[in-house]
This record gives sequence, C-alpha cells and structure tokens, in this order.
Amino acid sequence: MAGLYVFKGNALLGRLNAQEFQAGEDLKPEETKDLFKEVPKAEFFSIPALDAPGLTDVVMLPEEGEIPLGWKAVPVRQVLDQISGGFMVDGFGAAGRILRAYHIAQWRRDSRFCGSCGAPNEDALGGFLARQCKNCGRLEFPRISPAVITIIINDKGEALLAHNKKFINGVYSLIAGFNEAGESLEGTVARETREEVGIEVKDIRYVRSQPWPFPNSLMLGFAARYASGEIKPDGIEIEDARWFKKDDLPPLPGTGSVSRYLIGLWLDGGLLP
Repeated sequence: MAGLYVFKGNALLGRLNAQEFQAGEDLKPEETKDLFKEVPKAEFFSIPALDAPGLTDVVMLPEEGEIPLGWKAVPVRQVLDQISGGFMVDGFGAAGRILRAYHIAQWRRDSRFCGSCGAPNEDALGGFLARQCKNCGRLEFPRISPAVITIIINDKGEALLAHNKKFINGVYSLIAGFNEAGESLEGTVARETREEVGIEVKDIRYVRSQPWPFPNSLMLGFAARYASGEIKPDGIEIEDARWFKKDDLPPLPGTGSVSRYLIGLWLDGGLLP
C-alpha cells in the first residue's frame, strides 16, 4: 500500500502524536477505516499510485461533523508547503500522493451524478478512475483543466508580480489563467496577461508543468518577456501589479508551487534576461 489519506473538505486529517502531525504514511489502514466507518456519507476508495506498487487508500468525510479526539485537520495547501522541502511538488513522493489523492477525492464528490441524464453514477467495472451512469451508460473520467502561469521579465531584469484578490494579504505571485476552447497555450499566456494587467508579451516559452488540484488544474509554467504597454490591473481579479527587483520582493507563494519554482529560476538567473 502506498499510503492512506483522510480528507474533510479542503483539509487533510491526521493524528497528533507528541504534537507532530501524522498523516498518510503513518496511519494504520484498518484502524483508520474502523474509526470512520460509522460516519454518515463517508466514502472509502483506493487509487493506483503513480510512483509505487499497490494502491493508495482514501477516506473522504463530509464537511459537517466533528474531528475525532486526537486528530487534527490541516489545509491541504499548507501540508504540501510543509512537506515539499522547498521543492516544487510533482506527482511523486508523499506530497505528490497527497496531491493526487485530493484531486481524485474532489472529482468523486463532484461526479456523483451523470452530467447527461442526472442519474447516479457508480464506479465503472474494470477501471479504478472512471464513473459510469447506470441509466444511460455515460463514462466519466477525472477532470483535468489546463491553466497557464507565467513569469514576465522586462529589459531591466525585473519580474512582474501581482496580488490577486483571492490571495492572503500582501502575497504576490504570477499571472495565471485557464486555457479556453480553441486556444493555444501561448495564446492563453498573451490573453490572460492582456486582460489582467494590460500589457503585451513576447518570446513566450514553456518551462515546466505541475498537477495542482485547486480545484482540478494542470498548471503549465511559462516565461515571457515584456513587449509593450503600461501595467493596469483589471480590478476584478488583480488588485495590484508591479515590476519587482530581485533584492526587493514582496511575500511570495509557497515553495511547493510552480509559481515559486518559476520565481526561483528568475532569482537564480535561470530565465532571460
């Protein structure tokens, strides 16, 4: 078995042992399942691991209800930051297994009913990661939504960082947005930049991707150079955006994210100019 994870809403549950949060690799499967088997609407399932033989067990609890004595709930994003070790989380290791399990847990919650006829879905025979409508036969697979995230650098070597209304106060990150139907990824980079901060970019190039289940994204990291225009935040998503020098940075996103990875490449001189 490649771990066991218990989710409740956007949090990962784990035991408190000597004040240390223990989740996933430390939980005893049968003991944990017995603890939650009487919880109404609790769901138990297994998924194949990507980086180890066997299965990852998952318990998904309803958001209502109390947390058992001796357990703690920690937001999944916070857990990923804590165990990433300063590196970007990919699909492997403990952080990657949590990321994958959380993505599938959310998809199972959101795919309880058929999107065509509304009848209940059930697990498809012979497939770990497929749901099938028992009325019309429609198959559904985990949803993955491609989104770009871009570090933009000007001729002075400064990077454009922006504060989104959804961010914690003071935190700045990169311009990001979902890919639209009929649009290339490079087109998404240019459009999102234009819409959110009013400038044009050039020399767009792909750098690296990251699975990111908030809610169901595949983040595609890009780098681009400033071409023209004046920064003008849209006021809808972006409250503030500015050019920042390497020695004068605001609070940044967590180390486990591709946004922080791209910013780190720029700080280390690994991106143009």
